[in-house]
Amino acid sequence: MEGPSILFLFSDTGGGHRSAAEAIIEALNLLYGDRVTTKLVDIFKEYAPIPFNRMPELYPKMVMIPSAWGLGYYLSNGNRRSRLLMSGSWPYVRKAARGLIQQNPSDLIVSVHPIATAAALRAMKSSYPPFITVVTDLVSTHALWYQRKTNLCLVPTEAARQRAMIFGLKPDQVQVVGLPVADRFCQPAGDKYTLRKKLGWPIDQPVVLLVGGSEGMGPLYSTARAIAHARLPVALMVVAGRNQRLQSRLESQTWLVTTRVYGFVKEMPEFMQAADILVTKAGPGTISEALNAGLPMLLYSRLPGQEDGNVAYVVSEGAGQWTPEPDLVVDTLSVWLAKPELIAQAAEACRRLARPQAARQIAGILGERLALESV
Repeated sequence: MEGPSILFLFSDTGGGHRSAAEAIIEALNLLYGDRVTTKLVDIFKEYAPIPFNRMPELYPKMVMIPSAWGLGYYLSNGNRRSRLLMSGSWPYVRKAARGLIQQNPSDLIVSVHPIATAAALRAMKSSYPPFITVVTDLVSTHALWYQRKTNLCLVPTEAARQRAMIFGLKPDQVQVVGLPVADRFCQPAGDKYTLRKKLGWPIDQPVVLLVGGSEGMGPLYSTARAIAHARLPVALMVVAGRNQRLQSRLESQTWLVTTRVYGFVKEMPEFMQAADILVTKAGPGTISEALNAGLPMLLYSRLPGQEDGNVAYVVSEGAGQWTPEPDLVVDTLSVWLAKPELIAQAAEACRRLARPQAARQIAGILGERLALESV
């Protein structure tokens, strides 16, 4: 007899939505084996009408103009404004949204994208199947995430829970669970010496890991060059992700400090556990992964509006610093290297904030809704 099915709604507008869904699916498999079936649907690519179906390919170009992105975020972020946005677009997307629900029968729907949440709930003609929202922004969460018809809204932080209350959800509709990340980012920390030997990294220098997400976004090149030109006593590990042009540019340079340049890597959990300091954009997934690794952060860029709260969260909790210019990165690294106790304090703050069980906790909540027993 086939087990219950869960439909996951996401879109590749940024890497975090798919990654969160896949982390929950992985946790479901670990907890329940083959007793539950899952399906991932990209709401834009597979169902949205023209031109919305091109959103996944247009997204990288849109975020290249941060000021415009931030303006759009702020103009649409509010109960009344978000309702007007959905009401205005509904006649155009209604057929596609209803087709999405009708063509994907399931026993439970899980949304990890704010537009999917708003559109799917509006398209549903009854309260079945149950609908669960998993918010994949950390702090400055958009109003579209918080739809009153959702059965349960799972959020990553207390700040996100407070915003849910502001936008009209009831306390018993919201639960703080953390942000789901892949299980390999949730394992106990390994020995740094052993990890560095395995990776071929220096064992006698502090290691700075510089990343810009899977697409190599942000001022990664200029930041790497500034660190090198400052001749800081560090080894620099630069991950360009899928940005092959950036990787080639980095590889063509002469470096004044020990430097390794990588493209897209699958060993990021080991990289984070082996490093001493992370320099990164303020993406929610990377921040959550670093918290799990106890890895202090210097945040060098963020998407206005959407990621502003991430920066405030990391800084206010003592897990890192906001360093939006290459010179600020160099200055802060210099201070931290001169006072190692500051690195230790930030690492401890990371471990305090970490929620490595988030994906499994969410999977357990979904399993309870479906009356499943764990393996």
